[in-house]
Parts: sequence; structure tokens; C-alpha cells
Amino acid sequence: MAEQFRHLYVVIEHEDGEFLPVSLEMIGEARRLMDDFNSKYSSKEKVVAVMLGHNIQDASKQLIEYGADAVIYSDNPELKDVRNTIHTKVISQIAQDTKTLGEIEAEYATDIQRPRYMFFAADSIGRHLSSTVLTELESGLASDINQLVIEDIEMSHQQKTGGKKETYEKTLEMYRPDFSGFLWTTILCLDNRNPAFPRYYHPQSCSIIPGVFELPKSDSSREGKIIEFVPTIDTEDLRVKVLGREVIESEVDFETPRTIVSFGRGIKEEPEQNMKLIEQLAKELNGEVGITLPISKKPYQVSSNLDTKYMIPDRVIGTSGHKTSAMLYIAAGVSGAMQHVWGMKDSGFVVAINPDEDAPIKDECDVFIKGRMEDVIPLLIEEIKKQIQIVEAV
Repeated sequence: MAEQFRHLYVVIEHEDGEFLPVSLEMIGEARRLMDDFNSKYSSKEKVVAVMLGHNIQDASKQLIEYGADAVIYSDNPELKDVRNTIHTKVISQIAQDTKTLGEIEAEYATDIQRPRYMFFAADSIGRHLSSTVLTELESGLASDINQLVIEDIEMSHQQKTGGKKETYEKTLEMYRPDFSGFLWTTILCLDNRNPAFPRYYHPQSCSIIPGVFELPKSDSSREGKIIEFVPTIDTEDLRVKVLGREVIESEVDFETPRTIVSFGRGIKEEPEQNMKLIEQLAKELNGEVGITLPISKKPYQVSSNLDTKYMIPDRVIGTSGHKTSAMLYIAAGVSGAMQHVWGMKDSGFVVAINPDEDAPIKDECDVFIKGRMEDVIPLLIEEIKKQIQIVEAV
């Protein structure tokens, strides 16, 4: 019974065989987790990449080089473009196919029923797909995760354990930032061990925020199993057709700008005017505007043009958004939550503007300006304009 669930499945996203970075990031983190897992539990469980598409066999082999022990791929013209209904069905079939599970590890072929863990990307495709797949598999899902640990945990719970203390071995602890940005929420997917209503919840699954984990290096010497899965596709599954497809790039570029000016809830006293000041400062520095996660939730009323331009998820810097290595990073009204700091810590030079000299951001910057942004930013803009005139006059 202990080997009824094995392996970590990673659902791969790609564009015509070109992997999205988040897919490789998940493979790298899966490799790290399972290497530690196998060492800790004296086991040989695998990292298994799951890839759907058309003419993808050659691309699937590359996943072995990036850290997968095995690749299960379905190659079918109907899988070329992502359609949630059919992709949900095929991935669910793969997760429950005991024959394929047996091919990964023949020793447990007669016992294994499902993967132990399962990863998806926390992007527009993965968030939708993960929810429908785990509904189909009748298991739990944690969304937008940025830290993972596998541990044995001891707990008692009225519903899960009937009030008795139980040890849950090999539990995937899934962490995500809460709304404040200062606290972590730990999410667990635990079996019901209460005799009144016993039930398994596997695979333990989550969607992972892009950019959180490092990209693994390719190793051409790695070997692994490539397994083709032939799905069952009914006419009913093909009612939704893809008539045209256009890739829409993010409207915010945090790669090119040398300067980023970010703001947080410190704009609260005068949201409209402060956002205009930040916009002007970024313009003078030929930079881009970033925000903290709470701002993307639109906590303040501002004019529609500022709302739709700046209070959007695409501008979030941090574990729930982008990571930047700008040469100059200005944080105005940003408290310094660890989730935001993760996104800006690789910047070359950091300036923080905050009236609270005890704010955590003080420990993360090169220059700390104690003051209200309403007072400080106009002075900065004035000085920048003077310096630009001097440079242009030379």
C-alpha cells in the first residue's frame, strides 16, 4: 500500500516544441526535490515530464537532458494547440494509466496506481488546466506556489484523522505568499485517515509561479525513458475547434529597462497624485514602472487610465510576478516584504523612499531616503532635470 503512489509528474508547456522557461524551472525544482527525497527515504522515485502536442518526440528527449528521468508524451494533431477540455482528459488518462506507470518502474508495476506529486505552471494555461485535471482526479490543488518542501508531518485533525495524532510521511508542503506579502501560507493535501470516511488524495499537486526557481543546465550525457501514450479521444472531445491563434506578449518589459521605479501601498494618502509622480519619475529616468502584489488587487480608487495601465498583474515585481536585475531600482512606498524583495534583489543599485526608518526595505537598499514620496519625488525629478540639462550642454 505504501508504494501505491510514486513519482513526481511535471506537466510541460511549449510552443511548437520550444519549452516555456517555467516548464524547465519546474523540471529543475522537481529534480532537486526528488534527489533529496530519494536520499532521505532510500528510494528511487522519478521525475516524469508529461508533454502533449504534435511532432514532439524529438523535443521530448531534451527533457531528459534537463533533469527528467522519464518522459511520457502524447503525439496527436488534435493536441497541437491547447484546448482545456481535451488536454484535461489526456493528462488525466496519463495520471491514471497503470501500464505507463509500470513502464517507469517495473518493480512496482502491479501496485502503483497514481503519481505521488504533480506540478503545473501558474500561468494562464496552467492555472486553468491544473484545476480541471485535479477535479477529474478528485484530489487537491494549491495554486501560485513559490516554495516546496517534502517532510514527514505529525498532526491531529477532527476530519482527517478523527482527532487522533497521525504521521503523514512524504508530505509535499506547498508555500505561497498571502495578500500582505509578509506571511507565508502553507498548503497541504492530506489523505482522510478517519475510519468514518477514509479517502486518498493523490497526486498532491500545485501550480508553480514562473521565475521562482532557477533554470537547470542541460546535460547531454543523461539517459532516461521515453514513453509514448496513445490517448483515447472521442468525437465528443473535439467539439471545440481552434480556428486561429495569436500569441500575445506581456505589455510590460522588465528585461530591457536599466531603471525600474516601483511603488507599493505607500501611495495610499494620495493614490492618484502619487502614481502620477511615480510615472513622471520613471519617464525622466527612461525607466519602467513596477508594483507590489497588493497594488495589483486595486485597493485604491484612481482614474481609469492609471488603473488599467499600472494596477495590473503584469507589473508585479516579486515571487508572484517578475524578477529584475535593473541597474537602478527605486522603491517608493514599498515596505520590503520578502516576496517583493525576491524580485528586485538582483538589481545593481537600490534606492528606497519610505517615511518609516524601521521598514524592512531599509535593509535591502543601498540608499534609504526617509520621507514621504509626495515630498521626495518632486525634488528628485527637479534634480534629474537639472543634471540632464548639464549633460546635454556639454
